[in-house]
Amino acid sequence: MADLSSKKVLVLVSNRGAEQDELTSPVESLRSAGANVKVAAPRKEKIQTLVGDWDQGKILEADMALETVNEQEFDLLLIPGGTLNADNLRLDDEAQRIVQSFAATGRPVASICHGPWLLVETGLVRDKTLTSYKSIKTDVVNAGGQWVDEEVFRCSAQNFVLITSRNPGDLEAFNAAIIEELGA
Repeated sequence: MADLSSKKVLVLVSNRGAEQDELTSPVESLRSAGANVKVAAPRKEKIQTLVGDWDQGKILEADMALETVNEQEFDLLLIPGGTLNADNLRLDDEAQRIVQSFAATGRPVASICHGPWLLVETGLVRDKTLTSYKSIKTDVVNAGGQWVDEEVFRCSAQNFVLITSRNPGDLEAFNAAIIEELGA
């Protein structure tokens, strides 16, 4: 496995609604590879994850509030899914600012399931090819992106790398693609 001890990853979530495994699995994989991972939410408080968008999952703590994030310190941005999580993030001005900064400076973004809604909202899927949960395919296409039904997809168009996956069943491939990107 790659040694990512020199890499910093920022994870964006809302305080309620992140899909538990789409948050915990990538974070655990990245930390196991040595990456310094920080989780940011609108408030530096507890994060109530959900399982299947319905059942309560683990409760985690945010490392920082979105408004205090200096995104320039991070090498990769991770946006987990969860319908409620993604819907909240796409309307959050700070989350929009952060993802736009990553794209503008050519740093990679990784997003799974409903997470790409934030990219749709900010116009960052235009001329990109990506995958997501199938229910947001129309949103991706209407925002100028090309949607594919693949386990994981890496797109380098528009001067930033976007790594996407469809759902929790794709986490092994998603995590591997993120680690490979950071280790390159």
